[in-house]
Amino acid sequence: MTVPRLPLRDELFLLGHNDDTGQPHIHRQALALGLAGAVLIDIFLVGRIALDPNDDRPAGERWLRLHTDRPVGDLIADTAIAAIRCGRTAPPVKAFLRDFADDLYERTRAGLVAAGILRHSTRRRLGGLARTDIYTATDSKWAIVARSRLRYLAQGREQPDNHTAALAGLVATLGLTSHLYLDGDTATLTERLKAIAAQHHRSVRDITAAVDAAVGDLATATYR
Repeated sequence: MTVPRLPLRDELFLLGHNDDTGQPHIHRQALALGLAGAVLIDIFLVGRIALDPNDDRPAGERWLRLHTDRPVGDLIADTAIAAIRCGRTAPPVKAFLRDFADDLYERTRAGLVAAGILRHSTRRRLGGLARTDIYTATDSKWAIVARSRLRYLAQGREQPDNHTAALAGLVATLGLTSHLYLDGDTATLTERLKAIAAQHHRSVRDITAAVDAAVGDLATATYR
């Protein structure tokens, strides 16, 4: 049976967490910025937004422009379209990422729970005084399928489609390559995934670069 393809943000969320413990591999805010980038890429790929190809400013400063506000039928993606439509001016990509990422981690997780892909449980400590919420996959197939597509790309066994090429770029940018359980040197694999992503749409590359810049800003602010 063919496993349906999840939205890019959902695949990125699953790859960003340990399959067994549900713990994130990277800072949650950094992952949320990646999720916001994934949402923008998904709505770009279905023709809802555009980035001006003649805009020569850095990727994060290029403006998002709404091509059509027709819903795509995904709650989070449609919320992003509405947010772009309601703005008085077209937002720069990086500014949009920061704003939209605010509670996106929680919204993505809630959507995966509602879809039955994640399971919510609690663990009590200190005699029941402290409670920890735990979210783990109900079935490892979702993450395995996403990893397999990236593995085939890295090994040159498949030609990348736009969705998987974008996933490769986001995974490499966020430093998640070592958690794909692929054979080989992590640095080499990261560069391979970036090279694959670089072959596709300029707008996707620019959104991914804006994610990289926003994550860099976050790291600077955290350690300042």
